Amino acid sequence: SALALECLHNAFLVHDDVEDESEQRRGKDTINKHYGDNIAVNVGDAMNVLALGMLGNNDAVLGKQRSRKVFDEFYHMIIESVEGQAIELGWSKDNEFNLTEEDYLRMVLKKTSWYTTIHPVRVGVLIASSGKEDLDRFNNFGFYLGAAFQIQDDLLNLTGSANEYGKEIHGDIFEGKRTLMLLHL
Repeated sequence: SALALECLHNAFLVHDDVEDESEQRRGKDTINKHYGDNIAVNVGDAMNVLALGMLGNNDAVLGKQRSRKVFDEFYHMIIESVEGQAIELGWSKDNEFNLTEEDYLRMVLKKTSWYTTIHPVRVGVLIASSGKEDLDRFNNFGFYLGAAFQIQDDLLNLTGSANEYGKEIHGDIFEGKRTLMLLHL
C-alpha cells in the first residue's frame, strides 16, 4: 500500500506539473519540461495504473476484507484530491479573488491533506488495527499536518532559494495560485 501511494502521489505531481506548467521539481527539470506535456501525461497515467495494480495484490497480504477497505480509502483519497485540484484550477481560470481563508483551507484539505497526510495515516491505522479503529478520528490531525505543509510550501515559493525549495521561485505568482499569502495581500 505504501508503494502504491508513493506511485499515485508521484503521478499526481507529474500531472500537477503539466497543469501548472512547472519547470522544476526537487531541483531538477520536470518531466514535461524535459520530454513535453504528452509524454508527461502518459507517464502520470502509467503511474496511476501501476498504483492500482499494486493495490490489487493486497489480498494475499491483507486478506480480502481489509484489502477492499484499503482500496476504498484510495478511491476516496483520489476523489478528494482531484476535486481539490479542480477547485484550485478553477480559481485561476476564472480569475477568482473573492476568496476567504476558509476557501483556501478547504482547497488544501482536498488537494494536499488527503493524499499527503490524511490518507497515509488512515491506511496505516486501518492495516495496523485490522480495521477496528475509527479512521475519521485521525482526519483533523492529517488535515492540520497537511495544511502546515502546504502553507510552508507556499511561503518557500515566495521567500526560499531555488536550492532550498527545489522548484522555481515565485512560480505560484506566475501560475496565479491563490495562496494564503495572496489572499491576505
